[in-house]
Amino acid sequence: MKRFFTLLISILAISVSAQDTVRMMQYNVLNYGVVDSYCTTANNGLPMKDSCLRKIIKYIKPDIFTANELLNSVPIHKRMLDSCLNVDGVTHYKVGSMTNASGGDLTNEVFYNSDKFTMISHNTIPTGVRDINIYKFYYKAFDLAVTHDTAYLTRIVVDLKAGNATSDEQDKAAETNSAMGYIISTGIKDNYIFSGDCNVYSDTERCYQNLIHPSDTNFRFNDPVNMIGDWHDNPTYAKYHSQSTHSYSSGCPASGGLDDRFDQMLISNYIKSGSNHFQYIPGSYNTVGQDGNHMNQSVNSGANTSAPDSIIQALYNMSDHLPITLDLRIDETVGVHDINTVPFDLIFKNPVNGNLELTMLVSEKDKFVLTILNLLGQQMFSKMIEAQGNIINCMLPTSNFNKGIYLLKITDSKNNGMVKKFVKE
Repeated sequence: MKRFFTLLISILAISVSAQDTVRMMQYNVLNYGVVDSYCTTANNGLPMKDSCLRKIIKYIKPDIFTANELLNSVPIHKRMLDSCLNVDGVTHYKVGSMTNASGGDLTNEVFYNSDKFTMISHNTIPTGVRDINIYKFYYKAFDLAVTHDTAYLTRIVVDLKAGNATSDEQDKAAETNSAMGYIISTGIKDNYIFSGDCNVYSDTERCYQNLIHPSDTNFRFNDPVNMIGDWHDNPTYAKYHSQSTHSYSSGCPASGGLDDRFDQMLISNYIKSGSNHFQYIPGSYNTVGQDGNHMNQSVNSGANTSAPDSIIQALYNMSDHLPITLDLRIDETVGVHDINTVPFDLIFKNPVNGNLELTMLVSEKDKFVLTILNLLGQQMFSKMIEAQGNIINCMLPTSNFNKGIYLLKITDSKNNGMVKKFVKE
């Protein structure tokens, strides 16, 4: 028993050391690389924008950064990587591949910390407006080379049709309907973040309803701060308004001041509950540069103590949108494997709804101790059962357990043991 218990404690110690926090960022960078009659070299020049974005990236330190409104040009995408992210000794950022299946002038992109993530797939959904990009990553756990155990995260990036005319709303609805149709068709219930410039004025718009009330509720997206409502020009939501950073325009940025929540990051049920390694950290959602006191004003108007003055000014000069960030906690079981050193088998449904009902298939009469522990190693329940035949049916009372991940430990009279992790929904 001592040998087995030592092994169990070692697993828990490894899991705690593996815990990590990662930061997600979404930002409309306003016509990055575009020079035309209203976005000129004077008000939208790349040297100025690069200087601003460098400051913003260094301040936020994102692990995955999704961006809207980059010029349809591979060199421009690479320029952002080389001039704004991999600077001042930083070398770990990588960039995704540019797509433009929809044939627009502006494109999306993703940049990611390759010390923590590896991109394993990139899918594109063309629309009548702009591409929808779907990037899937796996987390590079500290012991990945040994355990080959990891966690997966998918970022869905959109830049929906601008405007609030009936035709605009129909286009936006078609875009999110395409995105949800694609996700649901995969059948993969996973860690999804839907992010981008949604150009949405109220949660009642069909495009937004497609996300928060889909046909299959397993794929529902959730607002991390639960601030659903009529956002436009509404002081109730001033803390989350992300557009426009300018009350007056010099030609390129939109005017009107901060009065719309166009930019959002929504999370899937799995991220909300934390049942599949990644969990949203409550209170971490941030509209960077927004103090809630600048409704219908420029972000740099008067005092704004939500960020350093240099960052507030960089946000003003960089774009007419504010970045959105949130943090995710990676749970302690990445890298933790089931252990089985006993001559019997175990069958149970995982995840567990209500009580844990299990069947043990044993080869000989014996006594077994069944124990449930949380991830801190604290005992939640324990009982001894005796096998009279080859099949044992047993129910463990877990209906009152909080949602999360637990360990089921079983030992026999010879000090052999089994550890299985399970999710309580």
